[in-house]
Amino acid sequence: MRDTADAPAIVAEGLVKRYGPVTAVDQVGFDARPGTVLGLLGGNGAGKTTTIAMLLGLLIPDGGRITVLGHDMATNRFAALSRMNFSSPYVALPHRLSVRENLTVYGHLYGVGGLRKRIAQLAEELDLGRFLDRPAGELSAGQKTRVALAKALINTPAVLLLDEPTASLDPDTADTVRGWLERYRDSTGATIVLASHNMAEVERLCSDVVMLKAGRVVDRGSPAALIDRYGREDLEQVFLDIARGTGVAAEAGR
Repeated sequence: MRDTADAPAIVAEGLVKRYGPVTAVDQVGFDARPGTVLGLLGGNGAGKTTTIAMLLGLLIPDGGRITVLGHDMATNRFAALSRMNFSSPYVALPHRLSVRENLTVYGHLYGVGGLRKRIAQLAEELDLGRFLDRPAGELSAGQKTRVALAKALINTPAVLLLDEPTASLDPDTADTVRGWLERYRDSTGATIVLASHNMAEVERLCSDVVMLKAGRVVDRGSPAALIDRYGREDLEQVFLDIARGTGVAAEAGR
C-alpha cells in the first residue's frame, strides 16, 4: 500500500512492548496525518520513547501493527525508513568526527543529493557555522541538540520523530528552533511526532496530543480540547491532573 495525500502518514494499532514481566507499552494506538504535529505526552516511564523506537523499527512490537507512509513496518520498513528521521539530544553522534563529517556520513547513508549545499543550508538555518568543523564531542549540550536536529533533517524527511528537540537550549534558541520546525512542516507537509516535557512547546506546535500513562493511552485531543475538558488554564495543569489521577476528566474515568 502506498501513501496518498489524504491517508494518515502514521498508523499505530494496538502496540504492545514487554520487557520480561514489565509491559512498557500496552495497546497503544493513534494516527497522524501529513502536515500535522502529534504530541506524545507522559511522565517518565509512560512509554513515549519505546513507542518512538517501535515507529522507527528499532524495536519490534510484541503485538500490534505500524504503518508509515503506507508501508507495513513489520514487512517493508526499509521502504519507509529512507523518508523518515529521528532526533534526540540523548543519542550521541561519533565524538571524534566533526559536525560537518557527521552530517556528511549521515547524508551519504540517506543518499542525499547536493549534500554540501544541504549541509550549508542546515548550518545557516540552525546556526551551526561557528562549530561546523569542531569535533562533536567538544560541543556544549545546546550545540549537540542543534546538531542532532540537523542530522534528523539531512534527508528532508516526510516523517520526523523528535524526542525532546529543544532540551538544553536557551529560551531564545529554543523559540527559534520551534519556529523553524513550524516552517519546515508548512513548506514540506511533513508529519512530526513530538515527545516533550515542555508543555508550552506542545501547545504551540501540536494539533493533536496523545496522553500516555503507564504505557497506555489515557486521553487524546487537541491542546485546546484537553485544556477545556479538564477545566484548566494550560496543558501543564492537564498533564499534572493526568499524572496524579486528579481533575474532572480523570474522576469521570476518562
